[in-house]
Amino acid sequence: MDCPDCGGALLAFQVPPDQQEYLPGEEPGAAICSRCLRLLPVEDPPAEPPDFRAIDDSFPGEAEAAIPMALVVGLLSSLAVYRQEISALLEVVERAGVDPLLVVDRLAIAEGIETSIDLEGRRRQLEQLL
Repeated sequence: MDCPDCGGALLAFQVPPDQQEYLPGEEPGAAICSRCLRLLPVEDPPAEPPDFRAIDDSFPGEAEAAIPMALVVGLLSSLAVYRQEISALLEVVERAGVDPLLVVDRLAIAEGIETSIDLEGRRRQLEQLL
């Protein structure tokens, strides 16, 4: 499956029930583009989570942190709209033992990431949410 925006590879995953409320729509899954970081709804997600490190090595390897981190990154394009959702997901990532701001910092300079989101600017805004 390829991203409709940039043609990059999409990583589809099942969203845990306790995190589905943070997503727009009713789909049980989502997919994140490995290049532009766009988040898309997925009707029939795979049972097993993908290796999110395919996006970048800075992404958490464990699904407990990787899935909410992918949701955060995907929602960053609409920080004003999804402020509460992003804040709640950041807490989930932190509880899983990962520094979400460090992930965003590293994604901002990662080779192969071509997002329209100003990750450095968003990182400063995220700092205020934590």
